[in-house]
Amino acid sequence: MQFTHDSALLAAFPHLAVATLTLDGVTDTADVERTSAPFLERAAERLAERPESELPEIAAWRRAFSQMGLKPTQYRCASEALLRRLRREGEIPAIHPLVDLCNAVSAAYAIPIAVFDLDQVVGDLTVTYAVGTETYRTFGGTTETPEPGEVIFRDDAGNAHARRWTNRQSALSAIRPDTRRVLIVSEALHDTAPADVQALRTELAGALGQYW
Repeated sequence: MQFTHDSALLAAFPHLAVATLTLDGVTDTADVERTSAPFLERAAERLAERPESELPEIAAWRRAFSQMGLKPTQYRCASEALLRRLRREGEIPAIHPLVDLCNAVSAAYAIPIAVFDLDQVVGDLTVTYAVGTETYRTFGGTTETPEPGEVIFRDDAGNAHARRWTNRQSALSAIRPDTRRVLIVSEALHDTAPADVQALRTELAGALGQYW
């Protein structure tokens, strides 16, 4: 499986920095709380200084969403949604050990992290502009069709594995108890994004290696 970004998208967002990881042998039995806690504490410390909307990582995604014609307060990138929940509720709900750990790292860095079950991806996966014929499966069990020109993660079968770029993933490739192979993608657009996504990748790889 090849993971790429469409050249037209890269031309529109030339400051995009991306880091990826693949992981085999995932299980749902690990207890990641000890490793996740320091990342969540870092996120909380940043939120104590300023709201998530003022963090440079989040501000850059808000500008990108505006550039895509989306209202940033209606459609938020995944890391902003996590930080908003952490600020309001004091915690991020547990979903799956792998997802929980990725969410904690995402909150610490304020950078979106997407995690895809590779066994649900057909062929290659490309971040690109939707044609308008793709299908997206919601977590409510319904099927949607992305708008033409919307940024999606599309596989060779026309499945949209995420809508509105870093806004929302699809239930089709969401991590589940029987997930074994995953692709992890972090993307950032702020000024120090190249260094930050690599630092994120290094820390995340080290954390993942403790369990899988």
